[in-house]
Amino acid sequence: MLNFIKWILLGLMLIVTTFWAVSAIYFGDSHTGSVQTTIASIMGLFGVATLISLGFNQWRKRFLIAYTIVFIGIVCGWCLMVQPSNQRQWQADLASLPYATIDGDLVTVHHIRNMDYRSEFDYTPAYYDKTFDVNKLEGLDLFAVYWMGPAIAHTILSFDFGDNHHLAVSIEARKELGEGYSTIKGFFRQYELTYIVADERDVIRLRTNYRKDPIEEVYLYRLHPPKENMRRLFLEYIRQINELHQKPAFYNTLLDNCTTAIWLNTRVNSTHLPFSWKILLSGYLPEYIYESGGLNTHIPFQQLQQQAHINAVAQTLDKSPDFSQGIRAVNEKSTHNILE
Repeated sequence: MLNFIKWILLGLMLIVTTFWAVSAIYFGDSHTGSVQTTIASIMGLFGVATLISLGFNQWRKRFLIAYTIVFIGIVCGWCLMVQPSNQRQWQADLASLPYATIDGDLVTVHHIRNMDYRSEFDYTPAYYDKTFDVNKLEGLDLFAVYWMGPAIAHTILSFDFGDNHHLAVSIEARKELGEGYSTIKGFFRQYELTYIVADERDVIRLRTNYRKDPIEEVYLYRLHPPKENMRRLFLEYIRQINELHQKPAFYNTLLDNCTTAIWLNTRVNSTHLPFSWKILLSGYLPEYIYESGGLNTHIPFQQLQQQAHINAVAQTLDKSPDFSQGIRAVNEKSTHNILE
């Protein structure tokens, strides 16, 4: 019985590692060619042959040794050859990397995105620079964006500097010209990581007003952690933004995405939320925060979620200069402490 379980586990390991190796070869460094497809196919057949060899004593050891050597070679070659870069042909909305300069308490953020949208893919690129005084940082908001059911959401933090001055940061996969997003590709070093620093009339309005296929539902949860915690978190974001400007890094679907990166950044504060599977299944993050006492628990979460939904008011406001103020007016009662 133990031998049977051992061979079953070994077979499963062969299936998983073969899938990984085939995908790593096939995707390569951003682009797939005929040579990669051929080599990936050969590797797939070799993995199948090794799996079949488990049933033959005379072949099993030879195939396993050969497979192990080949797999290690693929891993080493993949790690060495597939490297992140800031020098690619990027999509127009991702072409300009933000960065910041710091002078005491004043942080000047360069290349804040503020596209003039006519539709999701029809827009006029626009950017501006702006100086923020970290002493005026008075609020922190979480946006949760849903398009494929309750389990998965794109999350965005927005820093509130008062007087209707908000700076939204959306952590995303940086896509090349003509490249779409694939969850599977996101596991294989196919996208660089980017922090999109944007005006809310760009990065939020894009999702509430212009994304139609599929429609995205956006929820705004107003957060107010201690001021010192917000300051540390904001400066950690700035550090990450500047680091990516100088040294690119890869996006990862599971380990370094829009939500896990937020959680990793909040670790600059000792009272950050403990890690939970609800961070991996990002659609449940607001509920996890609610359960942790980080949102208004005087009302049921479902009611709080209804208050947080902003699509209708955002569509009414559209290009209004009071967009940020207006989308917050609908859920003033949903504010409380979070991410401390």
